[in-house]
Amino acid sequence: MKLSIVILNYNVRYFLELCLKSVIAATSEIKSEIIVVDNNSEDDSCKMVKELFPEIKLIENKENLGFSKGNNIGVAEAKGEYLCILNPDTVLAEDTFHNILNFVENKEKLGIVGCKLIDGKGDFLPESKRNIPYIKASLKKILGNTNDYYANHLNENETGEVDVLVGAFMFLKRNVYNEIKGFDEDYFMYGEDIDISFKALKNGYVNYYFADTTIIHFKGESTLKDKNYARRFYGAMQIFYKKHFKKNIFFDIMVWLGIRTVHLIRAKPTVKPKNISHYIFVSDKINSKLKSVLKKPLYLKVYQDFQEKDSEVIFDANVLNYKAIIAAMENKKKDKSVTFKILPKNSKFVIGSDYAITRGGIINFD
Repeated sequence: MKLSIVILNYNVRYFLELCLKSVIAATSEIKSEIIVVDNNSEDDSCKMVKELFPEIKLIENKENLGFSKGNNIGVAEAKGEYLCILNPDTVLAEDTFHNILNFVENKEKLGIVGCKLIDGKGDFLPESKRNIPYIKASLKKILGNTNDYYANHLNENETGEVDVLVGAFMFLKRNVYNEIKGFDEDYFMYGEDIDISFKALKNGYVNYYFADTTIIHFKGESTLKDKNYARRFYGAMQIFYKKHFKKNIFFDIMVWLGIRTVHLIRAKPTVKPKNISHYIFVSDKINSKLKSVLKKPLYLKVYQDFQEKDSEVIFDANVLNYKAIIAAMENKKKDKSVTFKILPKNSKFVIGSDYAITRGGIINFD
């Protein structure tokens, strides 16, 4: 088997359905398997997988075991030559895996490969490529300066070597994953992707940022940020330093102070209500059931002309492929008032996310 995709899910049933449909489209011509590990979701994620995707291997954990252990459980069941660790709140293009497999062919000492990620607004996510978070970079990040934290030696459209990739999408050989002992289970959430990237480097492997494929990561949906985010994130950084560097009391003190002052130094994020004047349905015909549940008018538009001020664009994946949808979001106009949702193929809901600090938006029309 060529490829195993491992998806760790926790309470994001609708995002998971969209993700799985895009993954199935991206693996239609690749000998592959999809493994969903559910960390004891309280929604009907598992029921949905069983009913809609009976061919997918589903592992139902009886408790939330965290990111690292959950993924390790999934990888233990994998049979593919390559692995893709994938978040459930992602959308892949149909040629994502084909492009990456072509890229990694004949690469010596291949470590971890990441790709270009955009959020639900179509904006590039800088965590797609990062540096090793040495003390200086980490302290600056606490204070809101991320210049040294992200790998700015490459622009977002430039493929090349980087140190750290993001756990939302990691592509690597299964034997490499096993050699470096996978994700460190001392990390429950946050920091584990930095750790495994660093372990790959320490073992002589080369990590790559691959800019020639873009995927959507509805940032925040499966790891919603709350008031404890800073404590968890920088706690993970402390674990990382203790494992890989000499103990640094100064860093520990600064983290302690940073966690307690970060909410005073940095502005508290707020979500302003969207002013949606109308919806634009990018399809070949109007969906009457969807139209009936919307509170604002729904207009049909051709693919080439779909963005208007204060509109929300709904892409119909029954007509458009996921690559075209991703490209349209990525190449959006600069008007920040335009937002996006996707109608997955053969589904009765539309879904999207405009903010990393909310659960995203779902409109059911069944």
